[in-house]
Amino acid sequence: MKYLEYTPLERLNDFLSNLNLGERTIKCCLEAYSCKHTGTDKKLSLSLENEILGYLGKSSDMDSSSPAEYLLSRSSRKTLIYLVLTLYHMYPDYDFSAMKAHQFFTEESLDAFKQIFETYMFEASKEWAVEHGNSLLETLCKALDEVVKLPECEIYSYDPDFDADPFLEKGAIWSFNFFLYNRKLKRVVSVRFCCLSNLVAEGFLMDNMAYEDDGEIFDDMDM
Repeated sequence: MKYLEYTPLERLNDFLSNLNLGERTIKCCLEAYSCKHTGTDKKLSLSLENEILGYLGKSSDMDSSSPAEYLLSRSSRKTLIYLVLTLYHMYPDYDFSAMKAHQFFTEESLDAFKQIFETYMFEASKEWAVEHGNSLLETLCKALDEVVKLPECEIYSYDPDFDADPFLEKGAIWSFNFFLYNRKLKRVVSVRFCCLSNLVAEGFLMDNMAYEDDGEIFDDMDM
């Protein structure tokens, strides 16, 4: 997987990477990757493929309702591997399991993706409109279309358990992670956006300061 630089995505990142709204901060990050293997990708890809095939071998009696049933298709396994490789490149210090990650991916429609972004990024959209004079959602879709051709994309949400979520930050009020995959172009774009409570963050800071002050008091006391 190779990181791809696109000016329209960087423009959005510059504005949305740390948008302070008083009691809350909006964070959004967009990253594009080519699915061409680089470095250790080939070895990791083979390891993930073996993990999936090993799981399928143990689940030979699965029925059509099994969450892994669709992985019997080689193209579906390939898609999952590309998505997991993207996760590895985003978080190189995190160990992702293909089958565990598979449980957290859900295919979404383009309309659902747009609706979620528009609803939860409403305040950010107002700030964007004041500064740029146009629609944040339309700007996002135009930028994504330039990279992965939206009508041709498969869109997946990624909603892991707490222990398997490298995206989660302290003070998170809500968080969304999407992956847009164009099979023909062999490109993936990750779209991550979340809202953090500044009050919680300040609370952590105040607690730490109070703890340090208490330590200094006890240091000065004759015990």
